[in-house]
Amino acid sequence: MSDDTIRLVTIGRIIRRRWRLLTILTVVGALVGYGTSLLFPPRYTTSASVLLPGAWEERELLTQAEIATSSVVVDRVAATIGWPQVRGSGLRDQVSAKASDGNIIKISGTADTPERAQQLSDQVARQFVTFAARIAGDDTDPDAAAGPEALRQLVVQTSRRITELADAAGAGQTVESVQTRTELTKLRTALQEAVNKLEQVDPATEKANMVVMGPAARPTGEAPPTSIQLVVAGALLSFLLAVIGHLTAARMSRRLRTEPEIAAALGSPLLGTVDVPGERNANRPEGRGRAARIRRLLGTDVRWDVPAPQTSGDEASRQLRYRRVCARLRDRLPAPRRLLVVVPDGDDTARRAAGQLVTEAGGDPSVLRVVEVSVSRPMVPDREGESGALLVLSAGSWTAAELAGIAEACADAEYEMVGAVLAGTVRTRPTRSAGHPRDAAAPALAVGDDARRGSV
Repeated sequence: MSDDTIRLVTIGRIIRRRWRLLTILTVVGALVGYGTSLLFPPRYTTSASVLLPGAWEERELLTQAEIATSSVVVDRVAATIGWPQVRGSGLRDQVSAKASDGNIIKISGTADTPERAQQLSDQVARQFVTFAARIAGDDTDPDAAAGPEALRQLVVQTSRRITELADAAGAGQTVESVQTRTELTKLRTALQEAVNKLEQVDPATEKANMVVMGPAARPTGEAPPTSIQLVVAGALLSFLLAVIGHLTAARMSRRLRTEPEIAAALGSPLLGTVDVPGERNANRPEGRGRAARIRRLLGTDVRWDVPAPQTSGDEASRQLRYRRVCARLRDRLPAPRRLLVVVPDGDDTARRAAGQLVTEAGGDPSVLRVVEVSVSRPMVPDREGESGALLVLSAGSWTAAELAGIAEACADAEYEMVGAVLAGTVRTRPTRSAGHPRDAAAPALAVGDDARRGSV
C-alpha cells in the first residue's frame, strides 16, 4: 500500500469496510458543528447605499469608504442608537464599507437581530453623510455659510466703486482719463469672471451633497456561517479526516507484502504460495472483553487494506499447490526428519493453511507439528524430535522486525529455518458434480522410507 497509487477503488474499499466507523465519526463531527453554532449566536447582515454625485476618482471613493467606518462616525452611531454595553470600538467590527461602481458606497451592518442590523446600517449611512458634508464645508455653521456670500457682496461693492471712479475720471477729454477708465473697466471685468468661476468650481455644490439611497432592507436569513452550514461542515470535515487518516496509516505501514521482502526479513527462501478458501468471519480475530466487542461493533477488527480475495480454481487445483509445496520441502531436506510448523499468533489464514498442509502431508502429527507463536514476544517450544522449522504466514500482516523476531526465536531454540509458505485468501467457485473423483494420493511428505516412495 505504501507504494500504490491512491485510486477510487481504494477509497471505495475504505467506505465499504469501515462504514460503521465512518458513520460514527461523521455524526460526531456534525454534533461538534452543532455545538459550535451554539457558542456563536446567529448574526444578521444588511446594507445601505450612499450615492456620491459628481466625478470621483477611485482613490477618492476608497477614502470615503474608510471615512464611513472611521472611529468618528462609529462613535456617533454608538451614541445615537444607545444600545446598552455597546461602544464605538465594539461596533467597528460589526460595520464595513466598500466602494462599488456608479459612485456608490455600500455600508453593511451586522447584529444579533434583523432589527438591530437594519438600524445599525441606516445610522452609519446617516452619520457618514453628515460627517462628509461637514468635511466638505456643507455645514449649517453661520460663519462658514456666510463666507462665500460675503465674498460675492464684496465683489459687487468693488465693482460699483470702480464704476464710480470711472465716472469721476471724466468723459475722456484727456489721455490720462481715457487710460484710467480703460484700466478700471478691465479690473471690473476680471472680478466678475473670478466670481463666475468661483461659483462653477465650488466643491460644496458638486461633491458634498451625498444621498442615502433609501433605508436598509431588513434581513430575512442568518449571515454565514449558519447553524446548518456548521453542522454540514463538521460532518464533512470529520469524514474527510477519517478517510485521509486511513490512507496515511496505510502508506506509513511497514507490513511486508511482496515475496522478496518477506524472504529477506526471514533469511530463508519461500517455498510457495497456497490458497485458503475465504470465510465470512475468517479474518475476524477471536477476542473477548469490552475492547474486542467495540472493535467488532465498529468493524475495525477486520483490515480494510487487504485486497478483495480473487476467485480460485476448484479443490483439486488448491490441493495441487499444497502438494507442490510439500515436494519442494522434501527436496530441501537432506534426510527425512520431523518439522515444526510455526504460525504467527492471530494469523487465522496461516493457521488454516498450516492445518491443510499437515493434512496433505499425511495427517501424522509426528511429521509436522503446528504451533502458534506470539509476534510481540516470540517463544518457540523446545525440540521434541524436530530438527527444522517451517514458517507459514499471510502476506501484508507482519513487519520485518516481527518476522525477524520469529526467526531469531527459532534459532534460539536450535531450529533450522527450512523455509516459509505464504497463505492467501481466495473465493471458491461453486462445486460441480461432473467428473470422476480423483484417486487418493499418497502423502506428499513422510518420514523414513516412505519419504522416498511419496508421489506428488
